[in-house]
Amino acid sequence: QVQLVESGGGLVQAGGSLRLSCAASRSIFSGNTMGWYRQAPGKQRELVATITSTGYTGYADSVKGRFTISRDNAKNTVYLQMNSLKPEDTAVYYCNVGGPSYYSWGKGTLVTVSS
Repeated sequence: QVQLVESGGGLVQAGGSLRLSCAASRSIFSGNTMGWYRQAPGKQRELVATITSTGYTGYADSVKGRFTISRDNAKNTVYLQMNSLKPEDTAVYYCNVGGPSYYSWGKGTLVTVSS
C-alpha cells in the first residue's frame, strides 16, 4: 500500500522546537527526493524543505537556518527538525516526494505556535 504518515506536530510556544517524522512506503521513499510541505489556514500549500536520496538539502528562505530536514533510508522515514519556531510557522505539515508530480497526500500533522 502506497502511503505517507506524518507525526510529531503539536502546540509549542514561540522560540520552541518540534521534530516531525514521516513514514513512507518503500515504493515512495526509495531513490526519491523527499520534501516537507505546509499549508497554513487560508493559504496554498508551500514547499518547506527537500532532501535528495543522497542527502543534499534545500530550504525555503522563510525557514533557512531554523529547520533541518534529514532522512533515514533504512527506515523509509524523513524528518524535519524545527527550531526557533514562530507563530507564522503554524500550519499543517505534510511530506511527499519533491515533485513535480506527487503521491496521494497524507493527513498531515498540525503545528501550532503560540506567541
